[in-house]
Amino acid sequence: MPSILVYNRQRRVKIPLPWLRHAATTALPRCIPHSRDGRGSLAQLSEVEVSVVSDRTIAQVHLDFLGIPGPTDVITFEHGELVVSADTARSNALEHGTSLEAELLLYIIHGMLHLNGFTDEQRAEARRMHRVQDRILGECLLAAPPSNFPKT
Repeated sequence: MPSILVYNRQRRVKIPLPWLRHAATTALPRCIPHSRDGRGSLAQLSEVEVSVVSDRTIAQVHLDFLGIPGPTDVITFEHGELVVSADTARSNALEHGTSLEAELLLYIIHGMLHLNGFTDEQRAEARRMHRVQDRILGECLLAAPPSNFPKT
């Protein structure tokens, strides 16, 4: 099983890094069995690296690698790197009435499912992916409640 590394590479949004690292470690083995294409690419990686960045940084990555202007929530690279926007997570958490912690973990789970062959470009595929990610998110939040960790 791959290891998972989580780095905070932004300063604008205060994130609970110890909790996020723990929750991502909890989520990883829950994501591995869910392979849409049967290849299970996530399990073949030696590590998954998560970089939490600003909207400005993710917008540049979005443009440079996908040719799409503007920020997004998460970008997944096949070699196991996930780039997650803290600004977008904060905005979406406020909009959807969720916590920043849950939103960040959702993006990490979403990215890991992309590594395992899930896509969300077509409506039916997106619904299937969202069902799996929501179930994994719920399990992880029960196993590692953010309130059990100090804020840093």
